[in-house]
Amino acid sequence: MANHIEGRVLQRRDYRYESLRRQACWHAGVPDRHPEVIVLANNEDDVVGAVKLAREKGLRIAVRSGGHSWSGSHLRDGTLLIDLSNLRHVSVDPEAMTGTAQPGIKGSELSSMLAEKNLFFPTGHCTGVSIGGYLLQGGFAWAGRHYGPACMSVTGIEAVTADGERIHADETHNADLLWAARGAGPGFFAVVTRFHVKLYPRKRITMNSGYFWPASAARDVYGFVHEIGRRTPAEINLMCNRDPMTHDEPLISLNATAFTDTEEEAREQLSIFESCPARGRVLTTRLNEVTDTGTLSRLGTDPHYDETKRYLADNMWTHASFDDLWPNFQAMLRTWPPAPSHMVLYNWGGYEGQPERPPMAFSVEDELYYGLYAAWSDPAEDWRYTDWVTEHMRAWEPYATGIQLADENLINRPYRFLTDENLRRLDDLRTTWDPDGLFISWLGRPEPAANVSEDAPK
Repeated sequence: MANHIEGRVLQRRDYRYESLRRQACWHAGVPDRHPEVIVLANNEDDVVGAVKLAREKGLRIAVRSGGHSWSGSHLRDGTLLIDLSNLRHVSVDPEAMTGTAQPGIKGSELSSMLAEKNLFFPTGHCTGVSIGGYLLQGGFAWAGRHYGPACMSVTGIEAVTADGERIHADETHNADLLWAARGAGPGFFAVVTRFHVKLYPRKRITMNSGYFWPASAARDVYGFVHEIGRRTPAEINLMCNRDPMTHDEPLISLNATAFTDTEEEAREQLSIFESCPARGRVLTTRLNEVTDTGTLSRLGTDPHYDETKRYLADNMWTHASFDDLWPNFQAMLRTWPPAPSHMVLYNWGGYEGQPERPPMAFSVEDELYYGLYAAWSDPAEDWRYTDWVTEHMRAWEPYATGIQLADENLINRPYRFLTDENLRRLDDLRTTWDPDGLFISWLGRPEPAANVSEDAPK
């Protein structure tokens, strides 16, 4: 059927099709959506062949790099799915502080390669996330407050367009395509086969402190993080989940990480957390440990993501007072799902040391980020956990300024993920680059939310 494609080409009736379809979604909640054809590309020429095959068969195109989309956005009926997980080449130029990476390489693997050369790139918090979708959606990164969303460090792309042409885009050539690649996520209208990236000197010290409280301390702890999150240079990961430490009742854990060049500077950054009003009620602590992001991911982040479970994620950006958020959070605590369901709060925007944002599609962010993740096993309970996540995030909409695409729940709760101006520009560019609408767009694309304001309550 496709002798111009070196990699595997599977149709729905073929042996191993269903196995490959399920592998395209990282968790057990694989959506009941079936591409007509899956192309497991071995190289960039295969991507060209796949685009041409889609045109020949009259199919739209979806793209997968690592399959870490919570909603399985890349799994669509009546499409040709281009699987880029085998495109994993990386090159590094330490003198120029630049590199290239293909979309199938995992961020954790890239980070390890760079660490050997004392270099750094702002990769994601989960070990299993490949960089393709991560960078297209913006890239919520380790040390992201210092470097901005990871897409800011993308200086160019190699891509295959809707007409099957291989092109390069950077700030001077096809600049509008690079602009779109920095934040369009699943709405991007080409296939990126290689990213050109800017690299950074690796900080000598990564130091972490952890504090653990019962849920009775939640209001004081969250209020404290809302108060100091903007001004501290340390990265905060505040999590709520059921845990054996609290006899399977909700546990509040605050992990703070400093990225510095000296241990003294790191301890100084982390010392502010000793002033938390709930400090005297802490169950246990782990203070000023020198570590690395790989260890933090493996021990702190990854245990909450069990591929045998079904998952639903949702999120919001906000700068609201926690007093406004507390009534809904209080209701959540009374009905918290079993582990590994959890909620994370990161501090993000407003930090005086953050870099200036370049023109890019990525355009909705705020001081704080909340992500809510439900995990369960029984498909018969899909509705229960979908409602739990969706309705609690909907209750916070009056205090939200938007969402980020990485953890979107657009099919159940459409909400603002780009500014209206950038969304209009993306639509105009789509008409130029993909006039026949060959590439799929966002799953459950939202209309602009009527109650969204840049000046949501503080």
